[in-house]
Amino acid sequence: MAASNPLVRDRDADFLLYEVHDALRLCALPHFADHDRETFDLFLGSAARLAREQLFANYRDMDEVGSTMVDGRVRVPPAMAELWRQLCDLGLVNAGRPYGVEGGQLPSTIATVAYLYLMAGNAAAVGFALLTSGSAHLIEAFGDDALRKAFMARMYSGEWTGTMALTEPGAGSALGDLTTRAESIEGREGVYRISGSKIFISGGDNDFAENIVHLTLARRVGDPAGTRGISLFVVPRMRPTGGDLGSDTLEFNDVHTSQLIHKIGWRGLPSLGLSYGEAGDCQGWLLGEPGKGLKYMFQMMNEARILVGANATATASAAYHESLAYARERTQGRRLDRRGDEPVPLVEHPDVRRMLLRQKAIVEGSMSLLIEAGVASDLAEHGESPEERERARLILDILTPITKTFAAERGFEANNLALQIFGGYGYSSEYLPELWLREQRLNTIHEGTTGIQSLDLLGRKVVAGGGKALVVLAEAIGRDIAGARSSGVDEELAAAIEAELARAIEVTRALAGRGVSGDPIGMLGHSVDFLNLFSNLLVGWQWLRSAAAATRGLGSKPSAEEAEFYAGKIAAARYWIRTDLADNRRLAELCLSAEDSYINVADGSF
Repeated sequence: MAASNPLVRDRDADFLLYEVHDALRLCALPHFADHDRETFDLFLGSAARLAREQLFANYRDMDEVGSTMVDGRVRVPPAMAELWRQLCDLGLVNAGRPYGVEGGQLPSTIATVAYLYLMAGNAAAVGFALLTSGSAHLIEAFGDDALRKAFMARMYSGEWTGTMALTEPGAGSALGDLTTRAESIEGREGVYRISGSKIFISGGDNDFAENIVHLTLARRVGDPAGTRGISLFVVPRMRPTGGDLGSDTLEFNDVHTSQLIHKIGWRGLPSLGLSYGEAGDCQGWLLGEPGKGLKYMFQMMNEARILVGANATATASAAYHESLAYARERTQGRRLDRRGDEPVPLVEHPDVRRMLLRQKAIVEGSMSLLIEAGVASDLAEHGESPEERERARLILDILTPITKTFAAERGFEANNLALQIFGGYGYSSEYLPELWLREQRLNTIHEGTTGIQSLDLLGRKVVAGGGKALVVLAEAIGRDIAGARSSGVDEELAAAIEAELARAIEVTRALAGRGVSGDPIGMLGHSVDFLNLFSNLLVGWQWLRSAAAATRGLGSKPSAEEAEFYAGKIAAARYWIRTDLADNRRLAELCLSAEDSYINVADGSF
């Protein structure tokens, strides 16, 4: 491995946060008034050190050791106990939560960049913390004081961990088909006997925390079928003795680990099957109102989708920097224009430079998109006016499926390029690219596959409210096109974003019209192509913003090193806009023509 791998380069993070996205403007909001550049950088610096010095140091070992199941309980890699303590000491579990729940009240924008460092160091270890944070946030948002005191407080402190338990063996992503039952217990309002099973529960068991709290979707006896009948329950592995939430002692709650999934990556974060109520004595506490479980769970799922995008970006970033260091160190072959010379570093070969610049464009484009989503999240919750909050929410709605999917799909491509740069060595376990490639592959699957995200984007987000979100997004992009022109960015880049924005709007309107006319296949049959078209555009938008900031930076007469840094941003922007954004013409034709090769082919023809 490259000893100097930064995982995420500090200068890139600073550039995106402060020169492109102006994260310090968030400090003008009352909710974040206690923060400034110093507090932001202190937290980010602490996260970076933990990632580089502890998490990354244990990364390969945690993959090799993996998680095991002994006598019905999961044992995670031994290093995890100390890493968990350090993650809790950092304040990761509740970094973005309010002071009122002992949180750090940091903007999501800053917390997300910290996650990038930490996930790049060791995604499996960080997964325990972020799953706990998301499930505790559900109790904070929808639970009463008794539930918050009994469960949330111990989860935010790191004393207990948490999960979300949605998927069932026979239902998969079709949550409306779940069969887990909740039967009311006579004389105990809001408490139910839970029975059923769940599958693919990440972090569903461990041996370093006293308790694991499962936020579980189930259907109360007598409630309707489908998604309308789903409720959300707090189901701990160990419950307060006698079911009394005020009890300080615990007893087993009849929640069993039924199986350990043997994954090709993420081996330090176990994925499990869970069985509830084998002895008829599993108790769960109703969270919020009955029948609103799926609505509540979407809070955590949408947060998780952004986190999947962060993990995908972080995994691609670590591999990119590893391959960049290798390309600079490894000598092989001669330059095309200097036959007979000594072997040169790989970085001097044109195709290696192409692979490196493509990784850079994907990684930093994804980082910028994540920060854009972070700013939208902060403004949606804490903006100064209802109008500002609504605009931010609409933009976040569109960004969420794209941020998750682009980073996952293109991140896998970037990881593949990193392995390619290592050549034959990349296909060996002696070097890290194969491990990052294995880990990256999951990100296109969990929290909704690419197909599911594309249906959400086209079938819901861009057409909701008569296309109001798309109008708001187009206005934001239009402002940045004007800003880029005033900054002196090449007209080629600004004009390309402007033209492809118009094309995306045209395609959206045409497809929405098919949906209105009763042709759902005509509308959604090419939803993945539509998602790719929008992803290319939005990442192009981010690169235009970066090119504008870099152009302004070059105008300030920087040092030679800084000038080279800014020139790299402009080169990557040109690359992305000239290559991937240019592909939007083909994608638009596929969507508009309703090309039917795979839609109408007979099942027996596959």
